[in-house]
Amino acid sequence: MAKPVTITDVKTILTAPNDIRLVVVKVYTSEPGLCGVGCATFTQRALAVATAIDKYLRPFVMGRDVDRIEDIFQACNLSGYWRSGPVLNNALSGVDQALWDIKAKRAGMPLYQLFGGKCREAVPVYVHASGESFAQVEEAARAYMEQGFRYVRCQAAVPGYSTYGNRSMNSFAALNLSQTRTWEPTPYVTMVPDLFAHLRGALGAGVELLHDVHERIPAIQGVWLAKALEEYRLFFLEDLFAPEDVDYFRMVRQQTATPLAMGELFVNQAEYVPLIRERLIDFIRVHISDIGGLTPARKLAAFCEYMGIRTAFHGPGDVSPVGHAANMHLDLAIPNFGIQELSLFRDETREVFPGCPEVRDGCMWANDEPGLGIDVDERRAAMYPYPDHPTNGCWPEIRGLDGTIFRP
Repeated sequence: MAKPVTITDVKTILTAPNDIRLVVVKVYTSEPGLCGVGCATFTQRALAVATAIDKYLRPFVMGRDVDRIEDIFQACNLSGYWRSGPVLNNALSGVDQALWDIKAKRAGMPLYQLFGGKCREAVPVYVHASGESFAQVEEAARAYMEQGFRYVRCQAAVPGYSTYGNRSMNSFAALNLSQTRTWEPTPYVTMVPDLFAHLRGALGAGVELLHDVHERIPAIQGVWLAKALEEYRLFFLEDLFAPEDVDYFRMVRQQTATPLAMGELFVNQAEYVPLIRERLIDFIRVHISDIGGLTPARKLAAFCEYMGIRTAFHGPGDVSPVGHAANMHLDLAIPNFGIQELSLFRDETREVFPGCPEVRDGCMWANDEPGLGIDVDERRAAMYPYPDHPTNGCWPEIRGLDGTIFRP
């Protein structure tokens, strides 16, 4: 019987090309030259994730058989007794994704083959168009459409306020806090239907439009907004409610057919179960590293398949290119794929992560190298240290005009 290949080291790599804090894990093995990479990025608490990996998971997995991915996942998940949470799940994801990378490399095939092979040739993606005015959003959307993108998330600024998805950074002057942003929900809720009336009139029906509420409004205003947007035929409306308010999805389902996406902030796959079981949403927005990696994400996607719900895995700039590659390989292999979010890779990022998925014709394409098909150049990664910041990347405070804190 062949001697098993075992884990000999786990290394955490912290890098910030484009000033985005990324956490990547590299797992080394007893087979010379064989290692795997995984994404563990939780930008707002990156150093806590690194500590969880270095001080807890690394000593726990040393010497284990790399083929026993499910067993290692279960053991790591239970090893802290109190389970779940974004810090521990991201740490676990880094190891989990790296083990899948290693398994596919040992098999000599791209990872999607181990998941059952391709269900599609490439992965359609959506990109982000924003602007200070409706005209600027339209211009940005048209530019993406000319590049072959057929799905565009559209966000516009609310005059006088810092609005999610737009670069405007208005501060809350009354508190004299430079990192605090001013926000009021009613002007935003009033503006959004007008934005999509403009975009549908200007862009026509040939482009799929998306929008992200980002949980920022009172739940009852979310019900009104979903109804108001129905006539503009969004591909989906995202994070209409906060995780604490998911019971409102039942109310929305009774009143409108606007497609709904939810789950970016969930950190336990069990949180999705009621929404999937009752078919209260249409897309799961999973940040794969936030639920622990590819091992639980595969199971969640399979559950959704039987309930007629599609995937829309989270893919902003604070998912590392390794995480984007993991998203892509799962996207390629599941029948109920819906859409993939993408933050376009800049030159600095491509230098740090050789093998970034190719993006063309509005899709991500696998390079068909064994494993995830991507690596991290540790020398170049070290050239982009985390930016110096007193709170190490915390999300800025969002406050109303009277100083009330809002969800981010």
